[in-house]
Amino acid sequence: MTVLVDVRDLRIETGGRAVVDGVSLTVRAGRVTALVGPSGSGKTTTGLALLGEYPPGARVTGTVRTLPNGVGYVPQHPAAVLHPARRVGALLRDVAARGGGGRRAVRERVHAALLRAQLPDPAQVLRRFPHQLSGGQQQRVVLAQALLFGAGVIVADEPTTGQDPHTKRGVVRELAALAQQGVAIVLLSHDLDVVRELADEVVVLRAGRVVDRGPADTVLGAPPAEAPPSLPSPQSPSPSPQSPSSAQPFTAPPRPSGRPSERAAGPPRLEVRDLTAVHRTGRGALPVLHGVGVSVSAGECLALIGRSGSGKTTLGRCVAGLHAGYRGGVVLDGVPLPPGLRSRSRAQLASVQYVFQDAKAAFDEHRPVLGQIARTAVRLRGADRADALAQARRTVEALGLPAGSAGRRPGELSGGELQRAALARALLARPRVLVCDEITSGLDPAARGAVLDLLAGLRERDGLALVFITHDLAAADALGDRTAVMDAGRVVRQGPARPAAEPAPGR
Repeated sequence: MTVLVDVRDLRIETGGRAVVDGVSLTVRAGRVTALVGPSGSGKTTTGLALLGEYPPGARVTGTVRTLPNGVGYVPQHPAAVLHPARRVGALLRDVAARGGGGRRAVRERVHAALLRAQLPDPAQVLRRFPHQLSGGQQQRVVLAQALLFGAGVIVADEPTTGQDPHTKRGVVRELAALAQQGVAIVLLSHDLDVVRELADEVVVLRAGRVVDRGPADTVLGAPPAEAPPSLPSPQSPSPSPQSPSSAQPFTAPPRPSGRPSERAAGPPRLEVRDLTAVHRTGRGALPVLHGVGVSVSAGECLALIGRSGSGKTTLGRCVAGLHAGYRGGVVLDGVPLPPGLRSRSRAQLASVQYVFQDAKAAFDEHRPVLGQIARTAVRLRGADRADALAQARRTVEALGLPAGSAGRRPGELSGGELQRAALARALLARPRVLVCDEITSGLDPAARGAVLDLLAGLRERDGLALVFITHDLAAADALGDRTAVMDAGRVVRQGPARPAAEPAPGR
């Protein structure tokens, strides 16, 4: 098969540290090559190198050769490549217009690309700005963009992150279909079930080095019966890159304890009353929430699930004051909250914190992450700066993120590391209500377990009320006391236990 990408002895150093150390890859047409490894192992940096992109000031040695038909990129944080001030339709039509033809031909290409990217209602998506889409919808728009470019190679960085099970299956089918058409797929993923289903070759990275490679069934082993698979523990000896067949399969970690000891639910700490919300578009108001009502008590977790685009993120943003275009009420401990952030007091801002799915977009790229985390305690609680930095270090380390790593700028951290940093920043406000939007979706199993256990401990010790927006049904089951299922902007089911599956589109 034709070699489309050839990487030899790639080494990328930044800040005196090798983030990629001697990686070699051969990517062939019609094949899926999966890069797996814990957060910070160098997967995204390697993927970006295929596009000729490197961290600022990086020292690069080795070679990366690609054929001229181009490399497309679907990032883990899609908002970074979508223009915030342009509607999705304008963005995609500009790309499609490069293929020539009149307006009708351009519209047809855009429509077809959106359907291939598993966006079943193109008309509504095209009218929206990127911030009016869920994280999963943003990812599929970027995939449609890559399809319109006609790239011969697509680097897909966590393409199923933040997707509901129905959409995830569709994305997997589309990536498989692209490979059958001769497109080479470089898949960067923590979702080992997806890797098993798609990958022709699996390359395992740890600390920037290739520690194993080979077919998925050899490298990953058989899927476990219950708990999700994990990467080999850092304490175990690394397998030799020269002898992949001798490597041990991945093993399952202990399941996090999740839910704290059961207690009787007290009065609601947070109530959402008859909430109706809209997005403003060029053609007026587009309804996204219809009479939603939910509540969560101190020490309780409400798991909010539903397919991508069902309104989960918009509901969370309304609670946090990030989306003021709603009617109805958001009530904290019996006191109505102003709709928008600018109208909320400092105490109200601290009391309700939101952790974004797109953690990269939530940080200033020019300032060290640890200082941005500490600033929350200084700004919202009046903490001394030295004390705030000490609190920030303790919190990130409790989440499995070394304080030294958090001392770097956002561009030097992986998506999973930034997600934990974003959670740490919200926790430094000492909130009474925490809204978490897909915060486990880009984490390896060990980091995911640390996050779930920390949240469970905060609920038990501090009475934290948690709104947990997720497609990770195992995490919702481990952490949630109650589940609310959303579809088409409505809560269609509430109960003490999660349902067996999320509703498919149209149900």
